[in-house]
Amino acid sequence: MVQLIDRFKTVPYPANLIQLDHGLTLIHQYQPATPVAVVDVWVKAGTIVEPDNWSGMAHFLEHMIFKGSKRVLPGIFDQMIENSGGMANAATSYDYAHFFLTTAAEYLPDTLPYLAEILLHAEIPDEEFVRERDVVLEEIRSCYDDPDWLAFQSLCESLYQRHPYGRSILGHESQLLQHSPHQMRCFHRTHYQPDKMTVVVVGNLQEEVVLKLVNQEFGEFSAPSECPPIQTLAEPPLLEVRRTQMYLPRLEQARLLMGWIGPGVDCLEDGFGLDLISAILGVGRSSRLVQQLREQKHLVLDVESSFSLQRDSSLFTIAAWLDPQDLEIVEQLILDNLMELQVKPVTEEELERGKRLLCHDYIFSTETPGQLAGLYGYYQTIASAEVSLSYPRIIEQFSAKDLQRIADQYLSPERYAITVMQPC
Repeated sequence: MVQLIDRFKTVPYPANLIQLDHGLTLIHQYQPATPVAVVDVWVKAGTIVEPDNWSGMAHFLEHMIFKGSKRVLPGIFDQMIENSGGMANAATSYDYAHFFLTTAAEYLPDTLPYLAEILLHAEIPDEEFVRERDVVLEEIRSCYDDPDWLAFQSLCESLYQRHPYGRSILGHESQLLQHSPHQMRCFHRTHYQPDKMTVVVVGNLQEEVVLKLVNQEFGEFSAPSECPPIQTLAEPPLLEVRRTQMYLPRLEQARLLMGWIGPGVDCLEDGFGLDLISAILGVGRSSRLVQQLREQKHLVLDVESSFSLQRDSSLFTIAAWLDPQDLEIVEQLILDNLMELQVKPVTEEELERGKRLLCHDYIFSTETPGQLAGLYGYYQTIASAEVSLSYPRIIEQFSAKDLQRIADQYLSPERYAITVMQPC
């Protein structure tokens, strides 16, 4: 990982990265022009670290964190944040959980202690656990009514047959009913520890104020516990086409969702290259697939491609919404486009358009303190915060030949997973 950091560290990092004595990482950027302060706490406690049969525990714990501690009773945290005019929320993914707070800078010394308290000393009372489990179960059931969620989950299960990336982040209803408050307390005290946590603070507060506040509020953690051991197996390369067919009642349009496994953060340049290929193929009206399949041939209602960078193995997808009778021809045309990427370099016009699109999106996504805090925390959790600034530079350096090599390596028209969903 040190080599990874050194390779991407080409411009001065605008934030200060500080390692506290007990292992917690603090990232601080002073922005005197803004009246707010954002705190974003990132924990290496996503789906990827759930023991077998504990599916959904990381996301369920995200809910339970807001139920408070012995000193902060349920509802008190929300009341304190709202009374100060701030807002707080959280999210859980495969590689992380993170909790973020935005408030006027002058109120951070009053509000941060409450966030730190519920994160570090979550009580997870039995009665609140049972009550909140019903909320999570309802969230899962509502997803079953979303065809796009079902198709995506089916694709992930097909692609990642060994790795936890194939699990649902929400978990499954039957397993959730078997979880206990004791298991959740064990999970919390195993992973919500300083060496697995990054606190990002961006806004109108000087470093000495932030450092003192974080040292004070994130100084005492719960006694460590130890979850059952986990064994994360690397997902082997696909050797065939994995096809899933689904039929749903009351479905208005068919869905076609195709996926390929990409590199993890150890091959970050290739990951960024796949992001650029995604933009060329299916982002915006001028992209290849949109032009060919929607604008010219009128075979799809919409089509898009996307790339999701993940710690171990990333995900490249192409999705189309279309009439059932066009499924076969659209799949073949998508494969033809992938083959063309491998045998013929993209045009200079396509390359420049893709670079411009991604670099502009990057600039627009780093305008606010909240966006910066999220960017730094995300990269620090899966790789290192310093590499977060490398994205535009790496994108600009790609040549058409580079993309041809990356397409050939990762986007085989003979090895992929596909989920096809159509009306009963």
